[in-house]
Amino acid sequence: MSLSLGTTAPLAVLGHDVEVPLVSGEKVGYAALDYAASAPALQRVWDDVAAYAPYYGSVHRGAGYLSQLSTDLFEQSRRTVAEFLDLRAGDQVVFTRATTDSLNLLAAAVPAGTRVFAFETEHHASLLPWAHAGLEVGYLRAPRSRAEAVAALEEALAAAPEGPKLLCVTGASNVTGELWPVAELTGTAHRYGARVVLDAAQLAPHHRVSVRELGVDWIAFSGHKLYAPFGAGVLAGRSDWLDAAEPYLAGGGATRTVARELDGSVAVQWHTGPARHEAGSPNVIGAYAIASACRALTEAGFDALEARERELVERLTAGLAEIPEVRVLNLFGAGSARVGVLSFVVRGWNSSHFAAALSAEYGIGVRDGLFCAHPLVRTLLGDEDSAPSECGAPEPSLPGERSLNAIRVSFGAGTPDEHVERFLAAVRELVTDGAAWNYRNEGGRCVADTRRAG
Repeated sequence: MSLSLGTTAPLAVLGHDVEVPLVSGEKVGYAALDYAASAPALQRVWDDVAAYAPYYGSVHRGAGYLSQLSTDLFEQSRRTVAEFLDLRAGDQVVFTRATTDSLNLLAAAVPAGTRVFAFETEHHASLLPWAHAGLEVGYLRAPRSRAEAVAALEEALAAAPEGPKLLCVTGASNVTGELWPVAELTGTAHRYGARVVLDAAQLAPHHRVSVRELGVDWIAFSGHKLYAPFGAGVLAGRSDWLDAAEPYLAGGGATRTVARELDGSVAVQWHTGPARHEAGSPNVIGAYAIASACRALTEAGFDALEARERELVERLTAGLAEIPEVRVLNLFGAGSARVGVLSFVVRGWNSSHFAAALSAEYGIGVRDGLFCAHPLVRTLLGDEDSAPSECGAPEPSLPGERSLNAIRVSFGAGTPDEHVERFLAAVRELVTDGAAWNYRNEGGRCVADTRRAG
């Protein structure tokens, strides 16, 4: 099979020309097909950040020129993100560390007594913060169609007691890539007086997202999945619960005034608005990187990006369907619309072994495991145990639990067509001929040995 570099991709990303060693001793252009974990940074974003770096200064309240410039850039980044998300008048943008941080922030701001609803299919970042914050959570079973998801939510909300309610739902699954019926779920939630927060970590990099059109109350996403480097994320949406809550962190920047009282205590007045939950010196470079990525995606045009990605998804699913040993994981059916994220298992292979062979023998980077969505992957795999391998099956997380794992391939606007073709050819070759090298377990990971198989 050909190991040449492909050059066709809508947007230039860092690392497109990186070569990695194979177990054979050869080098090959790296095929990064793990965008769902962290997408490579856009060259445009990197260039924008590099151009700003010499002018880095403290944000807010600084009298110097660089401080004022950095403050303006930070606040303009907030406005750029608001435009990218098509926020409503009165909505606010809070910069966080990532989607996980955003949803934990919101969980801390939810009024006491709120009942939260979440499908068991959620990523752990949107499944776990609510109970961790002491809220009552209704976990909904994995639906097998979009209509079933809407019906399950309606049934749960109709039976719920009076009081504030919140639905947390993903826009696109980080396991299957399938698009969820966000607008329909939001309409149902609002009819019962429930609010909605959208986990857009996997949706925003692939699709235009309009908070105004979807009707969601909040949206969360991560910069590192949106082609931006550094540790920054976004929570955007309604201000009332956020302004009424105690600050997420206590410290400078979140305070309006701090005064010593006569009794020796300290009285604090907190800011309202984004500053209330952005205590400490903000990550101005991370915020600027997200804003740069938002501009780049908008200028590239989501219509064109989505059309091109649909073609790659169709090519990938059609190619895998031709290999009888491969089973693609779906909630809503084989033809369900999805972003560039797909998980599968291969009959007779342990998924960790297969992923290691893709890397060591072909220079292809994918992900294996349960993808921080353990309940969903276990539901999708059903009774299918992971096959043993030279590396051994992964350890079950609980005593007596079956060993399960899968392989995930994911891509986006920086992926050349050739990387998808190389991946399909590698899967066919591994299924037909087996791995060419031996593998061993090292520190819990499957790694290539220096001995050829056979």
